[in-house]
Amino acid sequence: MKIKLSRHARRRARLYRISKAVIFSILENAELAEGKHEIVKTVEGFKFPLKIVVNVESDIITVITSYPMKKERKK
Repeated sequence: MKIKLSRHARRRARLYRISKAVIFSILENAELAEGKHEIVKTVEGFKFPLKIVVNVESDIITVITSYPMKKERKK
């Protein structure tokens, strides 16, 4: 699958100092079907878990946004 970042996602990654390699490694290990998905993953080096929102169409994964979650996640 091809992974591409939207302009918004590139800007958020730069703002929060999230490398493309971290985003790509999280997405490569994820099993994603068609549609929109929210992935929340704890990553070493970040105080809060990262949230990555993606849209999957045919063979392309488009990262819409990525940012650290600064509040606790409700269960």
